[in-house]
Amino acid sequence: MKYLLMTYGNQEKWAALSTEGWTEAVAQQDAFNKRYQETGELIGAYGLGDAAVSRLVRRQEGLPAVSDGPYLETKEYMASFYLLDCENEQRALAIAADMPWADREPVELWPILHEAN
Repeated sequence: MKYLLMTYGNQEKWAALSTEGWTEAVAQQDAFNKRYQETGELIGAYGLGDAAVSRLVRRQEGLPAVSDGPYLETKEYMASFYLLDCENEQRALAIAADMPWADREPVELWPILHEAN
């Protein structure tokens, strides 16, 4: 079964980290990624750009209409996402709980119900 893990953040949170804190956070995340890539359960891990560089795309009269994003006015935005392939939900929950910042920030877990071929 495949699952999507999502983490959230904002510029204020990133700016509050010292250089050493940022380096440590990246090292912890890299170790997490490597551990679950080696088990074959982590298919991909993707960090996203800041909300200031996100774009909304709509179609108007058959042409793309692009505006600044994100869609919702919110303090937090999706910072990264991870694609898992686990034997069951309990295993996916255990991996989500092992996320380096899970003791400070929630990690969303979504089952993937359909995969396009």
